[in-house]
Amino acid sequence: MLVEHIWTANDYRNFNYLIACAETGEALAIDPLDHRKCLARARARGWTITQILNTHEHGDHTGGNAPVIEATGAKLLAHKGAKDRIAGIDRGLGAGDVIKVGRTVDLECLDTPGHTMSHICLLSRTDEPALFCGDTLFNAGAGNCHSGGHPEALYTTFATQLAKLADSTRVYPGHDYIARNLQFTLDREPDNREAAKLSQKAERQDPEHPIVSTLGLEKEINTFFRLQSPSVIKRLRGSFPDLPDHPDAKTVFVKLRELRNKW
Repeated sequence: MLVEHIWTANDYRNFNYLIACAETGEALAIDPLDHRKCLARARARGWTITQILNTHEHGDHTGGNAPVIEATGAKLLAHKGAKDRIAGIDRGLGAGDVIKVGRTVDLECLDTPGHTMSHICLLSRTDEPALFCGDTLFNAGAGNCHSGGHPEALYTTFATQLAKLADSTRVYPGHDYIARNLQFTLDREPDNREAAKLSQKAERQDPEHPIVSTLGLEKEINTFFRLQSPSVIKRLRGSFPDLPDHPDAKTVFVKLRELRNKW
């Protein structure tokens, strides 16, 4: 599996992706908002975009669909529940569906509600798994739930799906928010040494060549996985004095998401 990480350099700090089969040169474009860069990168690599996958319905992920389809004739794939919000879907997807790219790439569809209720992540069936996670999981953070989502659903996605994936899984999010998210981690858990170390690196990173984390690393530096941390809970009680002595994980997650909305 070949992966092209495309930095859009826009105000929303989007990442777009191309996933290609090394044998056939067929490629899947994920959320190709910057259609010009995606098409140019495919041409430069000698690839043909045959499919587009929208992780969810927001315009900064679907806005490049039409010009890519016009240029390539690619088929459009998205969550089957988004059929009334994304125009021209050719294949509606559900949990467990497999997207094949050429002869060598299989991507499993995960139904991951929370940021929106019709959100998809893709998990590669490779020796070194990769997760293309849209706006569900960010480096050191979690998606907001402002526009059609729900924080309790996002917690369930984290707890029952993402947390159970292999620690070696590489994480490819829809936006570059790592520096800001690490600042939030350190605000919530000042004694997190791994977050402090990575924060220095993230402040200097070139988004054209971004840090690619793993789920194992995310469990160390991402507050939304660290729901049992005494430091996180202690700091959370400072903002929510009525927090129980031993809050359940869902409560901690939802309260953290509420704080991050304003931070």
